[in-house]
Amino acid sequence: MAAPAFVVMGVSGCGKSTVGQKLAQALHLQYLEGDEFHPPENVARMAAAVALTDEDRQGWLLRLSERLAQAQAAGEGVVLSCSALKRAYREVLRRGAPGLRLVHLQGSRELLTARMAVRRGHYMPASLLDSQLATLQTPGDDESPLTFDVALSPEAIVAAIVSRESHA
Repeated sequence: MAAPAFVVMGVSGCGKSTVGQKLAQALHLQYLEGDEFHPPENVARMAAAVALTDEDRQGWLLRLSERLAQAQAAGEGVVLSCSALKRAYREVLRRGAPGLRLVHLQGSRELLTARMAVRRGHYMPASLLDSQLATLQTPGDDESPLTFDVALSPEAIVAAIVSRESHA
């Protein structure tokens, strides 16, 4: 059986990093921060409030897929935080980890905007939230996502995932 691979996905401000870190800790898996794999030019574009294109994201997604494949080959479980906004992006990630489990975090625009307004030290401006919401293709039932409202605490979300994993 392959080591578990999770992608905690959603738009900016949904808590991907927080939930991802807590989930990795709870399941004793490696955590990968997807933002750290962006090339400098992508970071500069986002910091300048320029939305990334599919072309901008392609190399980033391929790097993430390669990293997932490395973890799978080594028998290491992993939790990756990554926006994974489109089905095509998730398909690229699945090439690296075919059994990929999606944790989709969603919330109201108002809650997401409020969260983005108070976070410090992140290059993604709140002005790009609408672009991300417009780009988001909600995972279909065939992708078997675990979907959570981010009005729940990160701890409650992680506890629900851990509970499901222990009964799987």
